[in-house]
Amino acid sequence: MSNTALFSQAADLAADDYCVLGIATCFVREEGEIEQLTVLEPIPSAALEALLKGIPTSYQSACAKTLGEIFQDETVKVPSELQGDEEINICDRFAERVAAATRTYKSRPQAQEHIPFGVVKKDFNYSLERKRVLNTSRTVSTEDNVKQHSHTHKVL
Repeated sequence: MSNTALFSQAADLAADDYCVLGIATCFVREEGEIEQLTVLEPIPSAALEALLKGIPTSYQSACAKTLGEIFQDETVKVPSELQGDEEINICDRFAERVAAATRTYKSRPQAQEHIPFGVVKKDFNYSLERKRVLNTSRTVSTEDNVKQHSHTHKVL
């Protein structure tokens, strides 16, 4: 989605609105093998505040940008501060997620103080102990149902 389309669909957003972008280590399962990916994705204010409390996370680093800096010349621009040696993939539904994350910072402006513009935050509790696998699917079966005691629904 281009910046023109984003701003026309989200009239409440402007090019100078604040958003935090993070670089996360994620995994994709293909033919039984797990492949590691580096993904650029927006971080909503509540998630950022949880990360700052020290919970284990797949985020390596994060920085604050304006929407105008994120969407330049009709394309997504990966911030130079977050670029490293590995290829960076853009998350699914990036524009929608950026718009949603930006709204969280508009509703909680005090969250913008955690990462000022121009600062790259790298001191997260980075851990790959619990891998974020992006393309997993959960299959619910009848064996997943919990058996209730026979007296559960009887009036005694």
